[in-house]
Amino acid sequence: MITNSFKTIVQKRGHISTAFAAMFVLLSFQSCTQSANNATDSAVKLEPIFDGQTLDGWKKVAGTAPFEVIDGEIVGTQVKNTPNTFLITEKEYGDFILDVDIKIEGVNSNSGIMARGQFDPAGKDGAGLVFGRQVEVDASDRKWTGGIYDEARRMWLYPLDLNPPAKEVFKVGEYNHFRIESIGNELKTWINDTPIAYVIDTLDATGFIGLQVHSVSSDEQVGKKVYFKNIELQTENLTPKAFPTGVYVVNLTTNGLSDQEKNDGYKLLFDGKTSEGWVGAHKDTFPEKGWEISNGILSVLASDGAESTNGGDIVTKDEYGAFDLSFEFKLTTGANSGVKYFVTLAEQSAGSAIGLEYQILDDAVHPDAKLGKDGNRTIASLYDLITSNKQPRFMRPIGEWNRGRIVAYPDKRVEHYLNGVVVLSYVRGSEEYRKLVAASKYKDWTNFGEAEKGHILLQDHGDNVSFKNIKIKSL
Repeated sequence: MITNSFKTIVQKRGHISTAFAAMFVLLSFQSCTQSANNATDSAVKLEPIFDGQTLDGWKKVAGTAPFEVIDGEIVGTQVKNTPNTFLITEKEYGDFILDVDIKIEGVNSNSGIMARGQFDPAGKDGAGLVFGRQVEVDASDRKWTGGIYDEARRMWLYPLDLNPPAKEVFKVGEYNHFRIESIGNELKTWINDTPIAYVIDTLDATGFIGLQVHSVSSDEQVGKKVYFKNIELQTENLTPKAFPTGVYVVNLTTNGLSDQEKNDGYKLLFDGKTSEGWVGAHKDTFPEKGWEISNGILSVLASDGAESTNGGDIVTKDEYGAFDLSFEFKLTTGANSGVKYFVTLAEQSAGSAIGLEYQILDDAVHPDAKLGKDGNRTIASLYDLITSNKQPRFMRPIGEWNRGRIVAYPDKRVEHYLNGVVVLSYVRGSEEYRKLVAASKYKDWTNFGEAEKGHILLQDHGDNVSFKNIKIKSL
């Protein structure tokens, strides 16, 4: 439009000066740019949830740690002998994009931002309970800032073991810029413009924004402060920001893949309805008994507690070399099972097929937990070889779903995860690995666990164990 207008003037005023023409073009460009900016500004509506002077529109719940406004910032201070304290918005929100700058004092201090948080006034014996998804602010050596924790409910959803480079982004004692997108079922976080965490979850369609002062028990932490400023919330005309492929997504929907996961190369190994892609170990078809598919769940049924004496193990029809495998599993009391990988089916074995095994076990009840060496037959361990380094607070109780993950890299490194946390790592074929094999029940198998590729196996150990959300990506 600028060019056509300019041409018209030149045609009518042949003596127009170059300087005037240049000025006309500049003014026209500025006018169009200003119009575009005004259009953008009208499309982006920021809600003033903090006015910089008062805490109007906010309320303190659950604990007694103080929040105050100092120099245009919200400042929370840690005190002893109080539960986690939250300053929450009186208004609830559905979809939003939140920008906020945060600074935290003190090594090992902790804070967070509730995204669609929930509050039960009667919880904790009437003191009130805040629960729901929280974006972590973690000043400890663990460095999980920007990860996603489910406060007072499901615990960690996205520890930063799932995105290790992100651990180095947050700077303690400095202001850091957070961007939090809560759009539909997706919650995504950035710190200082770096992508951090990505969770897809169906709980809590609406909720409050909340700022946390964490409870402390040591005198060293008393008086440490957390600062919040430049709090800006957008609730209309939301445009999700692209997340790069290669960053792990925690997808808590049942047996589905997001577009992000599909673009990253993941595929489902269990469609939630059929046994497609699976057969019995050493068989051409899926077992006619011993396994059940119901309500999106694949379950091995209880029989006599022995290995592969009922339906038997099942394996993928396809074989995999380097891969990233995720699955959810649920145990019944006293149950035993496992996910095996690099299964070649070449070995002549009685009972279960041979392969590296991610152990699935009720450690408290099943006797196998006390066998082997140093607990190397407990949950998430590399069965009979390496003990998983797990903490009880990262484990779900029997009867609840746990998230397992096995990553086998092209360079032979392998990692086991339990609920998003790395619990062991090793290198297939290394000297250390071969020493472990030589001292294990696998010592008689030549080159055990060192195949270039193999099947994925779900074990029938005669106990009722369930699986869902089984997905894999070739690396």
